[in-house]
Amino acid sequence: MRSFWDRIRHAIMFEILGLVLFIPCSVWVFHHSVTDMGVIGIFSSLAATIWNFVYNLGFDKTLLFFLGYVKKNLLIRVLHTILFEVGLTLVTLPMIAWYLNISFLDALIMDIGIVVFYLVYAFFFNIAYDFIFPVKEKETIIRTK
Repeated sequence: MRSFWDRIRHAIMFEILGLVLFIPCSVWVFHHSVTDMGVIGIFSSLAATIWNFVYNLGFDKTLLFFLGYVKKNLLIRVLHTILFEVGLTLVTLPMIAWYLNISFLDALIMDIGIVVFYLVYAFFFNIAYDFIFPVKEKETIIRTK
């Protein structure tokens, strides 16, 4: 299982790279100003950073409890990513609608676009992260009685 500090590194790296990619792409796709999309991106990033830490810790503990290990195969990685985005959408949707002064439907459409972007990004980022920073064998905890 990953350490506390490894999870901090993971969350920070994920959000910084995500913002670098998200803000210019979202300005182009959604036709809002850099400032507006920057605020949306930073708010979402802060919410996602907190959620990322809590969610990944809980997800790993759940895997450890049910499976006895935390290594993620393709199916578990896809489930992991989808559940993360669903939870984050519940937090960010009202803020997007309020801040941009748009309807919940328009905010939902925008949020779906953001989710699709981050689903693809999270999938590849986490695979790369696991490759670059593998869990050491001694850090893999086997379920005990």
